[in-house]
Amino acid sequence: MSATAPQHTGSVANADLPLYGELGMTFMQFPLVRDIQASLADVVVSGVPFDMATSGRPGSRLGPQAIRQASANLIWEGARWPWKFALDDHLTVTDSGNVRFKHGEPQTMVDGLEAHIGAILNAGKSALTFGGDHFISLPILRAYAKKHGPLAIVHVDAHTDTYSGGSQYDHGTIFHHAVEEGLIDTEHSIQIGIRTAYTYEGHPFEVLDAAWVGDNGPQAVLEKIRARVGDKPVYLSFDIDGIDPAFAPGTGTPVAAGISIDCALKIVRGLQGVDLVGMDLVEVAPAYDHAEITALAAATLALEYLYVLAANKQAKA
Repeated sequence: MSATAPQHTGSVANADLPLYGELGMTFMQFPLVRDIQASLADVVVSGVPFDMATSGRPGSRLGPQAIRQASANLIWEGARWPWKFALDDHLTVTDSGNVRFKHGEPQTMVDGLEAHIGAILNAGKSALTFGGDHFISLPILRAYAKKHGPLAIVHVDAHTDTYSGGSQYDHGTIFHHAVEEGLIDTEHSIQIGIRTAYTYEGHPFEVLDAAWVGDNGPQAVLEKIRARVGDKPVYLSFDIDGIDPAFAPGTGTPVAAGISIDCALKIVRGLQGVDLVGMDLVEVAPAYDHAEITALAAATLALEYLYVLAANKQAKA
């Protein structure tokens, strides 16, 4: 999964990684790793610059680059507020660059991403993955289910993504397919921030819609999450459009009346003690961003998640 530039022979480029998938900088300036198996990292960051499954505005293929660039605003602090330790005191993180696939051939992304995440998990590490559109969660969940069995999912989003009428590659159908494939333990899974239509009868997940979250606050959300997931391995899938477009306008399918970035950070920060095994952060589309606030929100959420993993690791030591 190299992040090097495409190799050119004459006028023909190697299409194993689209030009827009080139790596500008690593997340938080973490070391770039090429050999995952030999890495000593606890967590491997990956980018998936893919948005061919988008039903709204395109552009999330540039999300991984934007999130990494925005992380430059977070590096100077040393120990991230309000944590009492520096991340690298307890957690080792590397960045593996972007997953390779052939542009215009989405199945190469599906196959390559599942294999890439599988390699991370088989090396005894966990994955933090930046999209790209939300469709990338499906191959990731396939790899995780092979390792952990059906997962408890904490899913933050404006949409349930359980719609059954989409195409084979559709960012609105991922959790429908994941349930059908047995990748998710629905009895222990929960969706947060939903504020678009879905079929209520027979819906497989508990839902805390955005209005409920706004009325009850992050502490009540955390109580619901803990009661739902129990001691199951938990995968966190965070669509940036779960946040209100006032705080995250740079996304393909913005929906008004979402949760605030403050609320979102308190929810992620409050997941200490939960058996978190992986996270993806998707749908950042920088072309619609203003002053990089969406990318900054995404980078901050990702860093907060890493601090939670570090706190969990410290507690087990």
